[in-house]
Amino acid sequence: MTEKQDLQKHQLSLGVVLKRALKLRCPLCGEGKLFEGYFRMPERCKGCNLKYEEAPGYFLGSTYINYGLTITLTTVSYIWLHFIVGIKRDTLIPFYVIFIILFALFFFRYARSFWLAIDKWLSSLGPQNIPGDDIED
Repeated sequence: MTEKQDLQKHQLSLGVVLKRALKLRCPLCGEGKLFEGYFRMPERCKGCNLKYEEAPGYFLGSTYINYGLTITLTTVSYIWLHFIVGIKRDTLIPFYVIFIILFALFFFRYARSFWLAIDKWLSSLGPQNIPGDDIED
């Protein structure tokens, strides 16, 4: 049985894969750890043998998740702190430089985990059940 057939057999729910992503566990079995250190991922899950990185550049999309959340948090909090609370820009900038660097490093693992979880969830649906796929050209 191929990995794709195995995913479709499991019919993963979005809630389950997101909970597993928060725990940094394999989205398929929930047992294998996604990281062996802070940044290093094993090639496969030790629980179900799922290959984490399907191709070179597979996790490039996780940078969009990381960037999007970092910029959203920064923008919303800056607007609130500067325009509502009244903290001066010169006071906020050094804080935000440090925050952006540290948060992006902290969230790196979670961004990869969410990217993998959402990809495996969509793969488990099968091509005929992907939301929005019923739109005709």
